[in-house]
Amino acid sequence: MKRTLLIAAALASSLALAGCGNDKTINGKNYKTYGVFNEDAQKDDGIKYEVSAGSVICAIIFVETVFVPVYVVGWDLFQPVKAKQ
Repeated sequence: MKRTLLIAAALASSLALAGCGNDKTINGKNYKTYGVFNEDAQKDDGIKYEVSAGSVICAIIFVETVFVPVYVVGWDLFQPVKAKQ
């Protein structure tokens, strides 16, 4: 039982730190994901962003851990898609 809990905790930790949003290179510049807490630092007005479905699913699956949803919403919720026209 303890081994199963240890494996589950290690898996949850690795998923939490990995994040589910993807960075993207647009016109030779790399744009990173952003969330509520780092929007001012990471968001670029010339880039279109969308909500990362993987991040939302990850937050829902690990809602009981509290840490994962906070991380996802705070730093990894939106991912760059393309340059605005």
